[in-house]
Amino acid sequence: MENNVFEQMAKRYDTEDRIELANVIAKEVRSTLQNCETKTLMDYGSGTGLVSLELVDLVQSILLVDSSQQMLEVAEAKITQRGIPNAKVLYSDFTQETPDVKVDIILMSLVLLHIPDTKKILHNLFGMLNNGGKLIIVDFDKNDKIYHPKVHNGFAHEELKETLSQVGFSSMEMKTFYHGENIFMKQDASMFISTSIKKDAESS
Repeated sequence: MENNVFEQMAKRYDTEDRIELANVIAKEVRSTLQNCETKTLMDYGSGTGLVSLELVDLVQSILLVDSSQQMLEVAEAKITQRGIPNAKVLYSDFTQETPDVKVDIILMSLVLLHIPDTKKILHNLFGMLNNGGKLIIVDFDKNDKIYHPKVHNGFAHEELKETLSQVGFSSMEMKTFYHGENIFMKQDASMFISTSIKKDAESS
């Protein structure tokens, strides 16, 4: 019975379009996770784990963090059903408070656009990374066709690099890797992937 409830919930969140997009993202993120078998990864704004649960074989452990209890219940059900030993969930909203957690890699997939204060959340995430840690952001390129009072209309690479730099990140790489139809508020859009490193004080 309980599984059935989760399946209903999962169907509500995990639409075909979302699964398809998540697979594209997971494939791209995989290429940035070479030689990370001993690393810990946090997926901030994980939702039901569509992206990060496809990456569990590449890292030592994954922590799925979201401010939606329901989505995390679906994620937890997937972890149980698939018998994934190295993934767990954490209910938290880092725009309100940041738990005392340290990880090697943080992934934000289509999450930054929903957070009004970009610099503040990046600063919070910077503090949660171990020295030498990596922040991976996947989001939409800036798109003038989009207007929504609560969502950024994507990000310009140079502006985001500047913000990351102000927060303290270095070695920033950004590239657009995918163009899709109707993927951003029913508009055609492109996605970029950004990787930034938290350099320790001695090596900077």
